[in-house]
Amino acid sequence: MIQSKKIILQRITAPVTIDVIKHCTHMKVLLLSALLAATFCTSAAQSYTPTTANLQARTAFQNDKFGMFIHWGPSSLLGAGEWVMNARNIQVHEYERLQQFFNPQQFNAAAWVATAKAAGMRYITFVTRHHDGFSNWDTRQSDFKITNTPYGKDVLQQLAAECHKQGIKLYCYYSLLDWYRSDYQYETGNNGKGTGRTQKSNWESYIRFMKAQLTELLTNYGPIAGIWFDGHWDQVDKTGAKAGISRVDWHYNEIYELIHQLQPQCLITNNHHQAVIPGEDFQSFEQDLPGDNTKGFGKAPISVLPLETCETMNNSWGFNITDRSYKSAKKLIHTLVLAAAHNANLLLNVGPMPNGMIQPEFTDTLQKIGAWMQQYGNTIYGTRGGVITPKTWGGITQKGNTMYMHVLQAPDNNRYIFIDGLTQKIKQASLFINRQPVSFKQVPEGTFVYLNDINWSNIDTVIELTLQ
Repeated sequence: MIQSKKIILQRITAPVTIDVIKHCTHMKVLLLSALLAATFCTSAAQSYTPTTANLQARTAFQNDKFGMFIHWGPSSLLGAGEWVMNARNIQVHEYERLQQFFNPQQFNAAAWVATAKAAGMRYITFVTRHHDGFSNWDTRQSDFKITNTPYGKDVLQQLAAECHKQGIKLYCYYSLLDWYRSDYQYETGNNGKGTGRTQKSNWESYIRFMKAQLTELLTNYGPIAGIWFDGHWDQVDKTGAKAGISRVDWHYNEIYELIHQLQPQCLITNNHHQAVIPGEDFQSFEQDLPGDNTKGFGKAPISVLPLETCETMNNSWGFNITDRSYKSAKKLIHTLVLAAAHNANLLLNVGPMPNGMIQPEFTDTLQKIGAWMQQYGNTIYGTRGGVITPKTWGGITQKGNTMYMHVLQAPDNNRYIFIDGLTQKIKQASLFINRQPVSFKQVPEGTFVYLNDINWSNIDTVIELTLQ
């Protein structure tokens, strides 16, 4: 949502509420979403019509459901997260020294991809350039890059080759804001004020720089499934008369068109925390499920585009040596299930150590999630949510004429769950894991599912409902 586009986008991307869809069939909802998503228009009367390949990629993205986010770069050397340059007001000439001793000799692209694959993840979103301006590939646009470190190799090239080899899709995270470059309009930004820049910025130069880097990413590394933008919020007022309005012209129409010209199937998302902008192919939510706003980032209306929420495995994105707040496998599985019940993907983050290895606290948890996905993946992959609004007991995913009740917490009565509005005729109900029959009763207002004699799972008791 930027300036004059605000009114149009609010009308086009108004949330589809549960009350609207709960009496529609699943296929009708999907068809409506596809038609609306394909008809976004800009205020300048320009239209974005996704290609067939792009629409197919959106469907595949929704089916994949689970991905790995990787935040990594020279900031990991300081062991204090990826925002350390801004948090400690490290000046550019000081931060540049990290390049001289960033030497991740134990980086192994095959191991990273295999870890994601074993966890049940079907794509990887890799930070190619974060807010510190360091490029994790052999870019020709900057000397502040991985190939100018003692390590000297292009990690993105290795990761892309391994993703293609192992059948994992690769998305590229790309930061819009920059604490390092002087041509970025840091004078009006909300962050990076203490990095010692004094030269006047040159916004047009910075836009050319971003276009050139994005062209490299989309021409030198094979098929790229998507570009994941972040940092728009650096140039936005949070309060006041201009709240939500960008202070700069990001040239999104040009940048998005460039991406879709280079790779038409490539999906675009932008973590701007606002209503979707024409040209974007899925909507991202940060550390909140769609519709929630516990972190202050979730105020954007839910669009009809595919959805994704990103989450950490502790409280940090980049490697933080003192962050011991590790989330359990159970908690993260619940997040994955609830994301699917909200009709969203889960992008789960790891922040590798400076030696290039993913820390054991993460890999151990990912192994446990992978074991659960081996048993229950069919209730997640290829499903759609939105059947009901998730409740305190859990939520429902659906694939074709099969619904999966994910009971994450036994209801207070411990005897039954009433699903208000579920009036579609049910042929049978059973536990997913062993096909044990489950009793149910349908009334005009909804469906009772009885929980007598059920052997509860300590993570997620899944009840399969087969529709007539």
